[in-house]
Amino acid sequence: MTKVRRISELSQSLPFTEYDFYDLYLKTFENTELGRMKKVLPLRQMAETFGLVNKRQVPKRGAKPYFTPEGKVALMFLKTYTQLSAPKLMEQLNGNIHYQIFCGIRIDPEEPLTNYKLIDDIAKELADKLKIQRLQDVLAEAWKPYMKDLDTMYTDATCYESEMRYPTDQKLLWECVKKTYKIMCEVSGRMGVHRPRTKYLDVEKACLSYRKQRKHSNTQTRKMTRRLLNLLGKILKEIRRMERGCDVPELLTVKEKSLVDIITKVYRQQRNHFDSGDRRESIPDRIVSVSKPYVRPIVRGKEVKSVEFGAKCNNIMVDGISFIEKMSFNAFNEGTRLQHCVKMHRRLFGVDVKKIGGDASYAGTDNRGFCKENGIQTSFVKRGRPTQEKKEQDYVRQELARVRATAMEGSFGIQKEHYAMRRIKARKKETEILYIFFGIHTANAVLLAERLTQQQKAKAA
Repeated sequence: MTKVRRISELSQSLPFTEYDFYDLYLKTFENTELGRMKKVLPLRQMAETFGLVNKRQVPKRGAKPYFTPEGKVALMFLKTYTQLSAPKLMEQLNGNIHYQIFCGIRIDPEEPLTNYKLIDDIAKELADKLKIQRLQDVLAEAWKPYMKDLDTMYTDATCYESEMRYPTDQKLLWECVKKTYKIMCEVSGRMGVHRPRTKYLDVEKACLSYRKQRKHSNTQTRKMTRRLLNLLGKILKEIRRMERGCDVPELLTVKEKSLVDIITKVYRQQRNHFDSGDRRESIPDRIVSVSKPYVRPIVRGKEVKSVEFGAKCNNIMVDGISFIEKMSFNAFNEGTRLQHCVKMHRRLFGVDVKKIGGDASYAGTDNRGFCKENGIQTSFVKRGRPTQEKKEQDYVRQELARVRATAMEGSFGIQKEHYAMRRIKARKKETEILYIFFGIHTANAVLLAERLTQQQKAKAA
């Protein structure tokens, strides 16, 4: 069995302390970025909020876990910080002592950890227990001593895209056809009957020829879509017929049943959309991926790409530190969330907002009236005729707009470029939300670690 020992349980293994090189690693770890991050992270409180701490008097039976509750939370921060996959992170964890200190473990170099599924299991455990707002309360309480200008808030929304190919109707339908055809063949084998006849091979050749063409006319596209819909409908019909006519109660596995239900919903959506003849028709709860049926198209209207596929997140920022106000895989209007942002800010920091920076989507009549009643200065463009004479409020408005456009948009870029959030690689909805949460707050922890260094240098000077 792999020998993993917790740092808190270690004792002196050599009689001469001058030869204990591990103490040198402990001292140098404090001066690294990871060491400063660990100082500002309330790992114990976060582990308690996750429900990982055993508060019972009777200890749990069985072998002790490799990682402590705090170590599991630290491991998720480390995974986002390094941007490594589970196998690569396991390899680095075995050889990097600073990584081991950050997670609170010590691995025997002669018997390293080999099962990288351990990291995936920890991510799944935390994803099932994630409570975003309660954890952010813990983080805000720990980070307030390092922050200033708590009465100024900035807010904006962005989309953290999922790792998936760009969906088209033809790609989606062909994927559904391949999966259902495989299920139909397996079900026929279990029943001991001949596979129902279909035009699968003919449609496969036509689909391959269609994909090889660089441009498609509307007639070709509708013809290909019609053939895919007809074939998919026949396969689903045959699967249902075999399921009804079989005496075995559980002919389909749980995974196959779930997949058939998802594909059936896709078929109904695409059939209704095709019959309507309107390419711009909006489809409610449109499924764009069979493997990720929770993902929805988010129309953003950007110059580079007008539609994004992933989680839309409305964030607030206070003194450069970002917090999640609302996250959803369905599109929502962030302009209606301003008052919720103010309430969340008051709950996190215990002070009233005096200044708010937001783009034009937040500058509605209701939000303007709310800010005026509460005496909040905003960055919204002033209504009415422009005047040549500028007042103090106009300069404050311009400064709020400038900082929002640089700091807020810059935070999104940093998260996506440096903390593995450009394309979220996860198989489940809960895990994807977990990676987004730790990505945002890992970026915050790195920023606070830099501030901690500056404070130490100022005191030394």
